[in-house]
Formats: sequence, C-alpha cells, structure tokens
Amino acid sequence: MSDLAQLIKQAAKDQMESSKPMDILMGEVVSAAPLKIKLDGKITLTESFLILTKAVVDYSVGMTVNHSTESHTHSHSYIDDNSTRTTDPHTHNHAYVGRKTFIIHNKLKVGDHVILLRAKGGQKFVVLDIVGGGTL
Repeated sequence: MSDLAQLIKQAAKDQMESSKPMDILMGEVVSAAPLKIKLDGKITLTESFLILTKAVVDYSVGMTVNHSTESHTHSHSYIDDNSTRTTDPHTHNHAYVGRKTFIIHNKLKVGDHVILLRAKGGQKFVVLDIVGGGTL
C-alpha cells in the first residue's frame, strides 16, 4: 500500500508543478553564439527554448538631439606656392542636431548571470535581464 500512496503523492506533486503559471530562475550564459544558458548546473537551454527581451539584445533606437560637440583646438596644414604652411590654432565646436540612431549594446556574453521566467508549461523561458550589470 505504501507504493500506491507514494505513487499518488508523486502524481499530485507532478500535477502541482505542471500547473504553476511561472517560475523565476537564475542562469549563466555558457555560450553566446549559439546562445546557451545553464540552469542549476545541470540543465542547459538552447536558443529554441529562450525568449529574449530588449534588456538582453543589441538594438537601435532613434533619438532627437540638439547640442554642440565639445570645443576642440587644432590647426591645419596646407600647401601654398609649393610650400607647406600651417594655420593658426583655432578653437571651435560643431552643432549636433536632429534625429540620430544609436545602438544599445545589451547582447548577452559568456559569464553573464541572468534572471529567467519559466513560462506556463515549462517549455519556454523568458530571459528578463542580466544580474548585477553583467560583464564588459
């Protein structure tokens, strides 16, 4: 009878685990290309199981800017009458205005520790963010 009781307990536990809508896990990036994340030192997830958020990928963003570059002092060399001459040093800056595209470098690197959310059913994992800022 104890085998039957154990079997019933295990079935109930399995049912509880499978009905969890989500679970938060920690992982470590062990390969960047192809992406692989190791969980608990035993399970390694490949890209097909991962859903990546903007917090863990490189992406472009358009921004509107309206400022000037820092001042810079320099001179120029030029040729006049077959002799090389140099202008007097001149300090100036440049306007930096308009819509510009910037690249955000968030791509996962080997050694990054990440927070994952296991989706319902346990077949997909959302990579939410890098813990502690990751690696440089």
